[in-house]
Amino acid sequence: MTVQIILASASPRRQELLDQIKVTYSVNPVDLDETPLPNETPVDYVQRLAAEKSAACIAQLGDSLPVLAADTAVVLGDLIMGKPKDRDDALAMLRQLSGRMHRVYSAISLRGREHGQAVSITEVTFRPLTESEIAVYWQSGEPVDKAGSYAIQGMGGVFVESISGSFSGVVGLPLFETAELLSRQGIGLFR
Repeated sequence: MTVQIILASASPRRQELLDQIKVTYSVNPVDLDETPLPNETPVDYVQRLAAEKSAACIAQLGDSLPVLAADTAVVLGDLIMGKPKDRDDALAMLRQLSGRMHRVYSAISLRGREHGQAVSITEVTFRPLTESEIAVYWQSGEPVDKAGSYAIQGMGGVFVESISGSFSGVVGLPLFETAELLSRQGIGLFR
């Protein structure tokens, strides 16, 4: 099977979403400092990181194939929640999200014949969580490498009371926007 793009991410969730739409890819993750800049808005933050990841991958590999990169952030008010540093950080994030609405920003960057970018913003409302649920969820291991310390497509889905927007965007790769960018570059789906 011919590889259509390079995915600048090691995320198994992004790979599963590309598999779902039958886009063939090779994986070349890039590692960047993901610290938000002073006064950086959430949308600017995810767009910058996605663009920097695709640019870094092109710098490493050249531009023989289009490069797709993405970045996802969980945002409560103006607070950008990344991946938890440790158990205490994860528990604190889940307590903050409990019973509240937050937004999930997912940006994608596709560099090929041209550079295209898109952003998906989804509102997610959590039901109130108990301390016991939060502790047991941490012990499951699922929150460890997830923005906001939860996975909507996993056990964390039981915390979600409602969602308005893109489910795949919350998972980490908004498929509608991804398909549009791929199509603009002549990359077919469902191969």
